[in-house]
Amino acid sequence: MIIVTGAAGFIGSGLVGVLNNLGKNDIVAVDDFSSSCPEEKQLNLVGKKIIERVDLTQLMDWLEVNGDSVECVFHMGACSDTTEQDSEVFERLNLGYSKQLWEKCVKNNIPLIYASSAATYGNGEQGYEDSHDIVKDLHPLNLYGKSKNDFDFWVLQQKETPPQWAGLKFFNVYGPNEYHKGRMASVVLHSFKNIKKTGAMQLFKSHKPEYEDGGQMRDFVYVKDVIDVCIFLMENENVSGIFNVGNGKARSFLDLTKATFSALGENQNISFIDTPEDIRDKYQYYTQANMQKLRNAGYTKPFTELEDGVRDYVQNYLVTENYL
Repeated sequence: MIIVTGAAGFIGSGLVGVLNNLGKNDIVAVDDFSSSCPEEKQLNLVGKKIIERVDLTQLMDWLEVNGDSVECVFHMGACSDTTEQDSEVFERLNLGYSKQLWEKCVKNNIPLIYASSAATYGNGEQGYEDSHDIVKDLHPLNLYGKSKNDFDFWVLQQKETPPQWAGLKFFNVYGPNEYHKGRMASVVLHSFKNIKKTGAMQLFKSHKPEYEDGGQMRDFVYVKDVIDVCIFLMENENVSGIFNVGNGKARSFLDLTKATFSALGENQNISFIDTPEDIRDKYQYYTQANMQKLRNAGYTKPFTELEDGVRDYVQNYLVTENYL
């Protein structure tokens, strides 16, 4: 059996679909399956082949009984709201829960592949190299990034580890199955909705003189590439460590939005608004993954170019309302 936490979420549900395509149908889906789970999120699992749904609050007890039958854990579940200000939420869901899961994987000799984040890099004072040596010196800009870095740091202190472990620092992921994410969804999805509704899109102004409006740059990585990296790690159990998962190229939000207009065959109509006060001082203006470590580990697939990924996402998923 393969466990996927966050199985009804963005990356997790796409991963379940790809695992199914590979003939892996013995999936244990872990998430919040209570009545509070939004309908858009539940739709991510429609048609997926899973053998059991386990509420996230029951997973540790479930592993006590079934741990010997698990061949791999993909831990994609977390609170990913970068605007959340309650540190207890992150302490419980992102740090404490992940520590418990690590210990269960150690006990049951289960490989663990978990989601970290490029938010751990903060303003990038230490660069964007996925070296274990700099984890202790990173200064994330928000509580979400801090919780992810705290877990990475804790992992590196552990003498007992699962037979394989990999922490994946996801950069700005976009693609199908993010329909439920609201404000936290990618600019591609927001652009698509706004263009269809109004024929226009608004981006944040730059509040730093060295960047033009819309010129803030991120490493945008297509969700299909992210999932390919997860599968590579599952199939290469000799590979462990913390790895960047990005495209390796910084592109602007303006580039991303223009690509969305192009994919829809619409004329560009882009204006700019002030960055909201609640995120302005926590806003990353530049990220770019150094991908050499993953390449050195044997990963050879090319990453999807921005315009190609946006075109595939818009034309084959957003316009048709399909799921991965």
